[in-house]
Amino acid sequence: MRIIGGDHKGRRIHAPASLPVRPTTDMAKEALFNILHNYYDFEGLKVLDLFAGIGSISYEFASRDAAEVHSVEMNPRCVNFITETSRKLDLKNLFVIRANVFTYIKRSGKNFDIIFADPPYDLEGIETIPDLIFENDLLDKDGWLIVEHSAGIDFSEHPNLDQNRKYGKVNFSMFSKK
Repeated sequence: MRIIGGDHKGRRIHAPASLPVRPTTDMAKEALFNILHNYYDFEGLKVLDLFAGIGSISYEFASRDAAEVHSVEMNPRCVNFITETSRKLDLKNLFVIRANVFTYIKRSGKNFDIIFADPPYDLEGIETIPDLIFENDLLDKDGWLIVEHSAGIDFSEHPNLDQNRKYGKVNFSMFSKK
């Protein structure tokens, strides 16, 4: 995995193969950040990365000078990896939170400009994530919720869906407040 933009552009990150993750592909990540670049000035953004895994998306936002990047992950080995990598890269704007994502959503009380959720594709309850985000008012007025998911999940009827993008086997559904 590599960081594709910002201060650490081109930096390769080598996660242990034993970690139970499926990182967003570099191709899909680059396409997503090209879209985001057209809508947002990254400097000063407050970002929430749910199901952070090894932190691939978190590093991208932190490298691009987001004000705050909160990485929520439940697996202690992944949390340790993100924490250590953040320390090595001196990412003072990245905050790692070990928590169950569904519990975090209900208790956070914070607002974010961008929320990225990359749950395991076979996770039970993935379709409830947008509703939970909006019910708990975690998204700022002009913010986006981006959910990465498999082709088997269809958010097309969700009232807050703005767009869906597909890159190989990766799907991104983008939601906003209406």
